[in-house]
Amino acid sequence: MKVLLAADKETQDYLWTIILTLGRINEINRLTWDDVNLEERYVILYTRKKSGGHLTLRKVKMSEKLYGMFSKRYLERDKKVPWIFWHRYWIRTKNDWEAGPYKDRKRIMKILCKKTEIKYFRLHALRHFAATILDQSNIPIGTIQRILGHESRTTTEIYLHNLGDADSNAVDVLESQIFPQSHANSHADKKST
Repeated sequence: MKVLLAADKETQDYLWTIILTLGRINEINRLTWDDVNLEERYVILYTRKKSGGHLTLRKVKMSEKLYGMFSKRYLERDKKVPWIFWHRYWIRTKNDWEAGPYKDRKRIMKILCKKTEIKYFRLHALRHFAATILDQSNIPIGTIQRILGHESRTTTEIYLHNLGDADSNAVDVLESQIFPQSHANSHADKKST
C-alpha cells in the first residue's frame, strides 16, 4: 500500500486496475475502451493461454472503486486513443511522436520501491497479493482460478500463500479487504438514502 500511495494518479489507476481485476500486465496494457462495459460493470481481459495460441477472453466484474475510476477516465479520455493506459513515444524513423499502449512498465516499480524504501518487487506480485487476499477471505479456489484466468487449479495454488477453504462476490470481497472503512461507509450511505 505504501508503494501504491506514493505513485502519481495515472500510475495509481494502473496499479489498482492490476489489483482489482487480477489482470496480467500484458492484459492491462492492451486494455481498450471496447473492453470496458460501464453499463453492466465488467471488464474483458484477453490472454494467450498457450504460445502461438489465440487470445482467450474472460469477464471480470468491476468493483465500485474500479467503476468510479474507469467512469472518470472515460469522461476525460482522448477520443482518438483506444487504450485505457497509453503514452506518447518518439519514433526516430518517422521523426514524430506516436501514441501507443503501455508495453514495458518495469521502471514504475523500481522507482516507487526506491522512493518508499521498500524492497523491490515486480508488478506481477500485485496479482499474487490480490489472489492471496481472496483466498484468505475464503473465496473458493475455483472462483479465484477463473478470475486469474488460469487453466489449471495447480497454477492458482502456486499463487496463493496459504490455501483456505461466486465470481460476482469475489471482487467485492477484495475491495472490502483493501478498503474496509470505505466499504462500510458505502453500505451505510445506501441504508440512509
